[in-house]
Amino acid sequence: MTPEDLRAKLIRNFNDAALETSDRAPLYDGVRSARFARGSAAQKLGASIDIVPAGKRACPYHFHYVEEEMFIVLDGEGTLRVAGEMLPIREGDIMFIPPGPEYPHQILNTSEKPLKYLSFSINAETEICEYPDSNKYMAYSRSKGPLLEGGRMHRVKDDLDYWDGEA
Repeated sequence: MTPEDLRAKLIRNFNDAALETSDRAPLYDGVRSARFARGSAAQKLGASIDIVPAGKRACPYHFHYVEEEMFIVLDGEGTLRVAGEMLPIREGDIMFIPPGPEYPHQILNTSEKPLKYLSFSINAETEICEYPDSNKYMAYSRSKGPLLEGGRMHRVKDDLDYWDGEA
């Protein structure tokens, strides 16, 4: 393997990342992000950068059954909505979010300037994520493709008995 190949597999620079912009008006539009582990040698770690415009949210309020996450604020300030509380966050803060229903979470930019942070996760092969605000959950497997393509989203109201529809 050449040094260039090795570098491409092992090193990412968040300042050079090609950011993708999401347009999910009105609360989530304009969020720019890049996922670093894709195409790298990482097997169980995920890493990304997110830049959230003033007044916007990074993602819906949710919790993971398997994945553990960590966030590091690089620039700006905002609010970590977690476990029903609103906690102020600022540059230099590191947030540790374990899996489980005790820690639903969401990062909001409640300031007038962009909020920039790094995210790290264990990138579980199979995961279930619940969204308390919208009463839905998602089950997915990374081996089936990108996150939303490899999963199924359902409402909690459609919860079925294990034997429903079976002969």
